[in-house]
Parts: sequence; structure tokens; C-alpha cells
Amino acid sequence: MANGQNKKLGMLLQLFWIFFRIGPTTFGGGYAMMPMIEREAVQKRQWLDEKEWTQLISLAGSAPGGVGVNAAAMVGYRQAGAAGAVIAIVGITLPTLLLVLLLGLFMRAFGDHPKLVAALKGIHGAVIALMVMAAYRMARAALFDVATTFVAVVTLAVLLFTAINPIYVVMAGLLGGIAFTKGKQLLGMKVLTEKASVSRNSSEIEYYI
Repeated sequence: MANGQNKKLGMLLQLFWIFFRIGPTTFGGGYAMMPMIEREAVQKRQWLDEKEWTQLISLAGSAPGGVGVNAAAMVGYRQAGAAGAVIAIVGITLPTLLLVLLLGLFMRAFGDHPKLVAALKGIHGAVIALMVMAAYRMARAALFDVATTFVAVVTLAVLLFTAINPIYVVMAGLLGGIAFTKGKQLLGMKVLTEKASVSRNSSEIEYYI
């Protein structure tokens, strides 16, 4: 019994420390965190495989709230239940709170300093790179045939060039995917809902915390 409790406590501490280190990447919002979370949960510790990670991204992006916090909660819940979800959320949000308080004080005093302005521009560039990497990883697993590619292109066009609420786009994608899959099944056609495998290339860009 004591060994089980010690093991769970160790997992909770590990979850807190992992997400506490990931938290500062919220300079770019939730999607900037996703490559970091993937590296820790999928590549280093193998808590999730590629298929589960793709599903987690879809759920985290569709659920209310920040995608990074949602992903942290799901990983934490998978590893240590409700307590793991709470600890992961605290870990990933605490650095943000501390940074906002410190930056608020710092910006009031030095907001117009040229070096600070230049540093923030550099951060913008790094955040864009993280978000592009996250999009690339998601696309590799999610776009595997003509239908998924078509849906992705149409969705991007709708979000960029119309004022339709994204929640309606998500719901349309959900219902459209169900209808498309059921239609192919009724016609006796082969239905694919995921890529067969996602291979890793050692030459891909690595990222570190």
C-alpha cells in the first residue's frame, strides 16, 4: 500500500515539474506548448503513442479553454487520475501567473526601452516557429487522404475569410466526418479514420526547454 502511494506521489511530482517547465512557453499561447508536451509525453516518456497524441490534440482543441491547459489536464488524468489532472493544470499555469505579474511590473518601468522591444520581437519569431512545428506534426498525422486534406483546406479558408464562429466550424467538421464515414460504409467502401503509421525522421528539428 505504501509503495503504491509513493509511486503515485512520485508521478504527481513528476507531472508538476514537467508542466511547470513547459508553462513559460505560453508566450505564444496554447499551440506553442504542443511540441513541448509532445516531446515530454510521447517521445521521452512514451506515456502516449502517436495515435493517442493525435486524438488528444483533437479533443484538447475542441474542448472549451486553452488547448495547452486542456492537453496537460488530459495527460495528467491519464497518468494519475483526477489528482494528476489538477497537478498538471497547476504546474502549467503557475509559471504564467508569475511571469505576468513580473512582466507587468517590468513593462511599467521599461516598456519603451529599445532592447526590451527588440527582445519581444525575437520572442515573436520563436513562437511562430513553435506554432508552425505544432501544425506540421498535427498535419502529418491528420491529413492522410483526399477527404481530410479537402476538409483542412476548406476549414482554413472559412476561418480566414469569413466571420463564422469557430465553434460552428468544429461542429460542422464533426457532423460532416460522421456523415462521410457512414456514407462510405453504406456504399461498401473502405473507411480510413487515421494514418496507418507515423514514422519519425531523426533529421527533424529538435526543440528543448
